[in-house]
Amino acid sequence: MSNERYPLSKHANDGLSTYGNSRNMIGYANSPPNITWPNGAKVALNLVLNYEEGGENCLLHGDAESEKLLSEIVGAGAIPNQRHANMESLYDYGSRAGYWRLYNLLTKKYQVPCTVFAVGMALERNPP
Repeated sequence: MSNERYPLSKHANDGLSTYGNSRNMIGYANSPPNITWPNGAKVALNLVLNYEEGGENCLLHGDAESEKLLSEIVGAGAIPNQRHANMESLYDYGSRAGYWRLYNLLTKKYQVPCTVFAVGMALERNPP
């Protein structure tokens, strides 16, 4: 890749481990705090569901090519000016059934809270 198309960052904070009023990239290093979790738990989990279906590149969305990055298709390439049926079917399954199966399994069957990271365009196209 050419640096002209993807230039290296030249921001004033580059190379700094702390900046701004509160951003600290060092963290606790080798001295983590001693945390006591409720009920003596040893592990805390943060479950996150990604909702991206509807935010992918697709000719039907007005994009020049199909999605090439966010899928389980190893080595997928964009198809300029042509729909990618396999790619679209992966995203279609996610919005129609996959997301809802996982969400209901976690929140209803097991009553485990989860966070949803969602692509704004996906929510616009598929309102809950």
